[in-house]
Amino acid sequence: MSASAKLPPFDPADPLGVDDLLEPEDLAVRDTVRGWAADRVLPHVAEWYEKGELPVIRELARELGSIGALGMSLTGYGCAGASAVQYGLACLELEAADSGIRSLVSVQGSLAMYAIHRYGSEEQKTEWLPRMASGEVIGCFGLTEPDHGSDPAGMRTFAKRDGEDWVLSGRKMWITNGSVAGVAIVWARTEDGIRGFVVPTDRPGFSAPEIKHKWSLRASVTSELVLDDVRLPADAVLPEVTGLRGPLGCLSHARYGIVWGAMGAARSSFEAALDYARTREQFGRPIGGFQLTQAKLADMAVELHKGILLAHHLGRRMDAGRLRPEQVSFGKLNNVREAIEICRTARTILGANGISLEYPVMRHATNLESVLTYEGTVEMHQLVLGKALTGLDAFR
Repeated sequence: MSASAKLPPFDPADPLGVDDLLEPEDLAVRDTVRGWAADRVLPHVAEWYEKGELPVIRELARELGSIGALGMSLTGYGCAGASAVQYGLACLELEAADSGIRSLVSVQGSLAMYAIHRYGSEEQKTEWLPRMASGEVIGCFGLTEPDHGSDPAGMRTFAKRDGEDWVLSGRKMWITNGSVAGVAIVWARTEDGIRGFVVPTDRPGFSAPEIKHKWSLRASVTSELVLDDVRLPADAVLPEVTGLRGPLGCLSHARYGIVWGAMGAARSSFEAALDYARTREQFGRPIGGFQLTQAKLADMAVELHKGILLAHHLGRRMDAGRLRPEQVSFGKLNNVREAIEICRTARTILGANGISLEYPVMRHATNLESVLTYEGTVEMHQLVLGKALTGLDAFR
């Protein structure tokens, strides 16, 4: 660089210049989702959270479909065919509004739609994916059970043959979108191993009571799935996969979105703390002028933007077809853990105001407590990385 060349100004919102890595199409996707969230979610989400409900979920789903956010990284069948980086940017912006909104999109696209797109028959894809991409039909994903979370191989939900039909019995727990879903992807044991089933939720014997009394992900629909001898035709089974690699493949895709999404919650909390530190006065001046506060803000910014860089790197690897599940675990473990710490530090800067729903910090912090454990707990991702590093399996 010549001595006369001018450096770009320092941008507190993008201190590492990560935006320089993005293409115009990437920025357009980000701005579209950010604008939608600012208009449709942020004015209402504190009230939804306080009441523990998401009353407009069907309306939001249709709007998300109209901007191409549902199944956006899938191709064909009405899906947007966006890049992995673009999908990640969308997840970041959605979770900057609220983790519950990102969960709605993640479960719809990365779990339910992805399962049909990756493992389904052409008839299943044609029947369900266009309506799910538009938000006309909401989907859910039934893997976790009351007694089996981190060890899905022990699931008790069972599907047996009865003539040409399948009959499903069992329970699933902590299922996002469950009670508003029109279709459920349910994983069950069979005599031939674990299989996935496309289950229309209007089938006799299927019910999805909503789970109440949550202190996290309150602006989200969470349900139990009850399958009481649900009869399905032979073609309800996902034909292209048998065994746990099916649901685990879906989870890896969804975890990738969490790598980005957690940084959205962290960014929102950091921005709230930075703005507060600039304007809140104590001892005759803004608290942002004190060394201890600046140290907190600097540390938060470092971890936030390291996490965004990590997410971007993993996105480029996914777009190149080179992203391994262990690398997704790396990102999920680091970014959610650091996002929670950023929220907690932001809370200290806001003082007593940090616990108020007038600010987003405590809402993000409590939401991230769920994100920390769903789709792989800290311990599970540590063991995934431990096995990759040592070559030794410590799961059992």
